[in-house]
Amino acid sequence: MHVIGERLNGMFKDVRKALEEQDVAAIQDLAKAQVNAGAGILDLNVGPAKVDPLEGMRWLIETAAAATEVPLAIDNPKWEIQKAVVPMLGDRAIINSCKADEEELDKYMALAVENNAGLVALTIDKQGVPSDVDRRVELGAQIGAKAMEAGLPMDKLYIDPIILPVNVAPKQPENVLAALEQLKMLSDPPPHFVLGLSNVSQGCNHRSLINRIYLVMAMSAGLDSAIMDPTDKDLMDAVITTELLQEKMIYCDSFLDAQRMRG
Repeated sequence: MHVIGERLNGMFKDVRKALEEQDVAAIQDLAKAQVNAGAGILDLNVGPAKVDPLEGMRWLIETAAAATEVPLAIDNPKWEIQKAVVPMLGDRAIINSCKADEEELDKYMALAVENNAGLVALTIDKQGVPSDVDRRVELGAQIGAKAMEAGLPMDKLYIDPIILPVNVAPKQPENVLAALEQLKMLSDPPPHFVLGLSNVSQGCNHRSLINRIYLVMAMSAGLDSAIMDPTDKDLMDAVITTELLQEKMIYCDSFLDAQRMRG
């Protein structure tokens, strides 16, 4: 499971404050804490911080990159920003994200290939987030075909089938699971599949519980990556235990501690 740490995001008050004050120690402490908790990738998002979006992202990248050696996901919807900052990281970069529109896929995939970077592509087009399974699968297939055409390796491609909050779109969690089951048969080997996990519980009570149960369900359907909080111990225990039951590790009584020691 590719755990992508979500905490370096200006939506969080402490990160927003650190961005506005250029507090290097605060950002680097958060980066290290997430990696130490099991994150293998860190998501970077300036969010609503009162900084210049491009300069804020450059500073955030430089600060996080100096603290850890893991890949960094550049979470920003603007092409101009992605084009400017992805070369700073090269093969440490994951572009997060682009939509499944042909023109957008062409330019983002070219940027990814040029820099040996990863790419998150969303199953969303000009009509918005699909309401059914078939359209998600159709858009996912288009993304996969474009990647092959562009020369983007499947292990550099992350398809995001878009999870919506269960309290406003109760059918969507099951639709995403069904789409994952079909999308994982796209190619051999398949691309990665990723979700912004906390979206499923946005605005809900018992958020940690909802996130934890849905992550296990999604992993069973083929999800292998998630933008999530690695410092949530119960959530990480669920990841480790699911992988144990999927025979991705050998059982021992101390399997939780053993997996954490492996990082």
